[in-house]
Amino acid sequence: MHDHRKLGRELDLFDTDPLMGAGLPYWLPDGAIVRHTLEEYVREAERAAGYRHVYSPVLGKRDLYEISGHWDHYRDDMFPPMDLGAEQVVLRPSLCPHHALIYRSRSHSYRELPIRMAELGGMYRAELSGVLGGLTRVRAIHLNDAHIFCTLEQAVEEARAALALIARAYADLGIRASRHRLSLPGEGGKYVADPELWRRATALLREVLDSSGIAYEAAEGEAAFYGPKIDVQITDPAGREATLSTVQIDFHQPERFDLHYIGPDGAKHRPVMVHRSVIGSVERAVAHLLEEHGGAFPTWLAPVQLAVLPVAEAQEERAHEVVGRAVARGLRAEVSGPGDGTLGARIRAARLVPYQAVIGDREADAGLAAVRLRDGRRPGALPVAELLDRIAARIADRGAELWPAA
Repeated sequence: MHDHRKLGRELDLFDTDPLMGAGLPYWLPDGAIVRHTLEEYVREAERAAGYRHVYSPVLGKRDLYEISGHWDHYRDDMFPPMDLGAEQVVLRPSLCPHHALIYRSRSHSYRELPIRMAELGGMYRAELSGVLGGLTRVRAIHLNDAHIFCTLEQAVEEARAALALIARAYADLGIRASRHRLSLPGEGGKYVADPELWRRATALLREVLDSSGIAYEAAEGEAAFYGPKIDVQITDPAGREATLSTVQIDFHQPERFDLHYIGPDGAKHRPVMVHRSVIGSVERAVAHLLEEHGGAFPTWLAPVQLAVLPVAEAQEERAHEVVGRAVARGLRAEVSGPGDGTLGARIRAARLVPYQAVIGDREADAGLAAVRLRDGRRPGALPVAELLDRIAARIADRGAELWPAA
């Protein structure tokens, strides 16, 4: 069983410092590579699915969250307001109010809908110190978030497409959902008091799940304060369950922010707001990937994809040439030379690197590399160009197999 906190420190991916504060991890170079690669993967997947990206500030006036309902229903999880002259500003606990304002800043016709607005943005939650841990519970969160502004007739298809995007990402990441949960309101006053809103949104989400052929369980008390949601649940090696990805249909915030579009009749109509997150927070996603793969990330996501190991100093120049060719191909490659220890020690140190290329006298003279795979297989000596072609192909298709079976 793997613990992402232990692995993260052993592999120099992330750490914390008491002077930065609890729940505020920083990312080391290899961890930053994983994070950047994951973020770019999601952005590209979103672009291909018709999303356009925005940036919005991590601060907002208190008034903004009073309008959205966060101040009334979510205040205990927010950091206290900061006084700026006569105004109070708050670290945002969510991106959706900002996106509602961006939508509202321009007039929209029904011909433009759906508008798919995405952002990988920071937000802050005032988590108590007793629940903080590694990357799974943090105070500074970087969320892969998006909001789709659409007509009522488009809402089910947009939510269904979001679930398909999530499923594709999980396949590429080599992880799986343990179950899907339809999260409904429970007792108490933390939910918006609008029974019709809840009924309509819940009916649409059930239609999304049923038409997608996805088995699900309904759970009361797990909804967002403004509406029901589909939670894609994951389970860690210790059996603890958490939500990684979500899809929500929201009638509440379009009403609160007075959002509208001009319909074919020339009149104003209220859009529906579909919230969705493909990988949830980057922090929780990386934590789960670490524990699922034990630090042996899929090749396309690995901090180092190819380790080049010269047997002796005489082959170091050749090893650096191979790394230069690999980097020029867009691969992440490093030399581990004799100064780093014996060949056996270097092979063990690179045990989580998908590919190792050992270069001795024979390989250096012939332009070859003796290939070793992370899973223990040894395909043998190959021309360097062919090896780089094979690795680049595996990265491009994000395949789980390191090498085709013989």
